Amino acid sequence: MKLSIEALVSGYGVVDVLHGVSIEIAEGEVVAVIGPNGAGKSTLLRTISGMVAARSGTIRYEGSEIGGLTSSEIPRLGLVHVPEARHVFGRLTVEQNLVVGASAAPAGTDRKDALAEVYDLFPMLGQKARDLAGGLSGGQQQMLAIGRALMARPSMIMLDEPSLGLAPLVVEQMYEALDGLRRTGLTILLVEQDVYMALDFASRAYVLENGGIALAGASAALVNDDHVRRSYLGI
Repeated sequence: MKLSIEALVSGYGVVDVLHGVSIEIAEGEVVAVIGPNGAGKSTLLRTISGMVAARSGTIRYEGSEIGGLTSSEIPRLGLVHVPEARHVFGRLTVEQNLVVGASAAPAGTDRKDALAEVYDLFPMLGQKARDLAGGLSGGQQQMLAIGRALMARPSMIMLDEPSLGLAPLVVEQMYEALDGLRRTGLTILLVEQDVYMALDFASRAYVLENGGIALAGASAALVNDDHVRRSYLGI
């Protein structure tokens, strides 16, 4: 199993946000986590990536426990996180932002090859390689954030609300690029507020409500689930 989480509890201060969450993701699988605002979706990704400390439970990546590792150690294992709100370095150029991501790449990685692959996936980044990242549009910054994560040459990527605040055409372009990544066999864990899009892109999904898993199953089955249709699809 690529990623296995059992009975995970985490939160902020004295408040628990996740209450015994368990999920599994196989090698090469694309899995979505959907649910209402405040359900704990972003906290789940932050806990997996070491940004938030787990209070109990286990997080195993490729069979090894990673729950005690830091957010700088985990990307070096091949598991990267693209957080909500992009967090690009506005005063650095596009290419400088990408090079920062390469710092977590395995030893011996050819940085030029990695850059070429990112520019092939997102041609706009190559066109704006010398531009300051702070001057990019929201959609361009999102592509840059994903490209920076890919510079680490990961085998699994976690995406937190990649379509948030973006124009429909930009979202379509971004998901076309993500589909290309999916076809390479990259394992993807996706948190997405657009439930239709999440279930269309992922093969399986978990529904997170009030910090716990309420439903799980194949995306095709969840699209037709009465609770999902009423609560998230407006049907």
